[in-house]
Amino acid sequence: MKKILLIHTGGTIAMEENKHTGGVNTKEIHPLEATITELSNIAQIVSKNYVNLPSPHITPFHMQELATFIQEQTKSEQYDGLVITHGTDTLEETAYVLDLVLETPIPVIVTGAMRSSNEHGSDGPYNLISSVKVACDQQSLGKGVLVVFNDEIHSAKNVTKTHTSNIATFQSPQYGPIGIVTKRGVFFHHTPLQSSRFSVKHFTKKVILLKAYAGMDSSLIEAASQNVDGVVIEALGQGNMPPLTVPAIQDLISRGIPVVLVSRCFNGIAQDIYSYDGGGKQLKEMGVIFSNGLNGQKARLKLMIALENTNSSEKLQQLFLE
Repeated sequence: MKKILLIHTGGTIAMEENKHTGGVNTKEIHPLEATITELSNIAQIVSKNYVNLPSPHITPFHMQELATFIQEQTKSEQYDGLVITHGTDTLEETAYVLDLVLETPIPVIVTGAMRSSNEHGSDGPYNLISSVKVACDQQSLGKGVLVVFNDEIHSAKNVTKTHTSNIATFQSPQYGPIGIVTKRGVFFHHTPLQSSRFSVKHFTKKVILLKAYAGMDSSLIEAASQNVDGVVIEALGQGNMPPLTVPAIQDLISRGIPVVLVSRCFNGIAQDIYSYDGGGKQLKEMGVIFSNGLNGQKARLKLMIALENTNSSEKLQQLFLE
């Protein structure tokens, strides 16, 4: 029987709804304890309550510390797989950081719930059971960190939360899930071809994320980019900015602060196509770094981590093409 390490970090999956006030909050006894007992016929579960935080409280520091904790646990004891329960608001970001920095050969699965433990149709127990099945499956090896939710298996790089309350919130726009979980087993139909790995002990860089909008000028960029190490901008369309923002972007680059551009669209890739003032071609020639399909929140994390290894714009551009 496979031995699976289960790490709890909090989130809705660890919460209960107050039937009098309607508020949802944490409780002392983890509501998944009963489900863990049911899992005994699937795998040997070693459960650890790492932290109990709502996911909006999770920071890159927590993500880096979690990665260190996982490395320590998997080195001190032999496990066949790892499942992490997490709040959904920042789940995709934690999963992506782990995908970038973890150096462990076993499958790592991140899951959560959209409905708390005592709500009708609570999805936490089912997602946990599905995640353990995926963690036990030999096919999960070599696919990076995976997110399992609502019968689907997604890569950490592409998955994102797409709905505020629907249990099918986690989707991979443009790419789709790489596999599914059914009553008969785990089935993969895609395999990620590329991945990035970084050796990072501490996160020390400050990177901000901004979103472009019609009529945007330089004021927000100038105000927000004081004392930062990098800037990520969710640009318009294929990678274009309103022309009044160009001087501020040029100033950042001249000061050696990397600017990474992604699209605010959730499908497609930002590319240097248009040559008008503020167009992607002009921005690329200025030294703006274009990302190969990451969303803004993940590009920010990747830039934070990459800057711990290099500040070369050429190397950063290559890393963001992976």
